[in-house]
Amino acid sequence: MFGNAKDGLLVFTGIPFALTGGILALWLRDIPMSISAAVGFIALSGVAVLNGLVMISYIRTLREDGMSLDAAIHDGALTRLRPVLMTALVASLGFIPMAIATGTGAEVQRPLATVVIGGILSSTLLTLIVLPILYRLAHRPDEQLEDVSAEPVYTQAAVNSHQV
Repeated sequence: MFGNAKDGLLVFTGIPFALTGGILALWLRDIPMSISAAVGFIALSGVAVLNGLVMISYIRTLREDGMSLDAAIHDGALTRLRPVLMTALVASLGFIPMAIATGTGAEVQRPLATVVIGGILSSTLLTLIVLPILYRLAHRPDEQLEDVSAEPVYTQAAVNSHQV
């Protein structure tokens, strides 16, 4: 989608963020790893990638419109805060009944919901905080190259014309 591997890899950094939260949530609730928890990790990976995609694509759009790197990251993170939070909130709230279920089939529902809720919360926080930092680190050398190429080039004739 982006035409370069750097931004594609940045989008996929959300997956480890999400997996960390899912594993932590299972551990906190003392739920063993199961097939339904694994299905939760698969669903969670999709949401994490979507959040990263929303953030990176908007920052790239701002950069293409001529905004500086730091300004694009700042504005992009603030502007996409609401969509990323809404995605996480809707998914997390939707899985709460499954996470607290005690009836028939709850042993299948609880691990899946626990993984999704824990992973989405950690992924969202880390996407909003860490992803802009990673984007800046990844693209800082590119901006420095642009700054160097924008400096004027002095020829010998220009230097000779300024001699007194």
